[in-house]
Amino acid sequence: MSNQSSVDIKSEWDIVAARQLGRNVAKELGFGTVDQARITTAISELARNIYLYAGEGKVEIMGIVENGLSGILIIASDEGPGIPDIRRVMEDGFSTSGGLGAGLPGVKRLMDEFKIDTVHGEGTAIKATKWLR
Repeated sequence: MSNQSSVDIKSEWDIVAARQLGRNVAKELGFGTVDQARITTAISELARNIYLYAGEGKVEIMGIVENGLSGILIIASDEGPGIPDIRRVMEDGFSTSGGLGAGLPGVKRLMDEFKIDTVHGEGTAIKATKWLR
């Protein structure tokens, strides 16, 4: 199953579009309303980070099947400055934007799998997966 879709993030409206796409894909895959809310919250946070810190990037959303499990994979990528200190941004309460600091630690808690690849000066790619239980 590869019903991949993506939203280019260039404005605040694109964050809304990415959330909506994520909710639709999650619903189609059979996620319940609580998991749909978790997934859209994670997408919103990832898209917002792209907009705030990189200026532009892309959120890809796809249904996946691995080892007999179905799920949703979200890939948020940009060609921004990269994350200088991953450990620091993964601390609860840390925020460089004056936000609540739920950010990436929040995304990690909402999803089942979470991985950051970042290169200073080249950009960041974050993969987050939620499995259908």
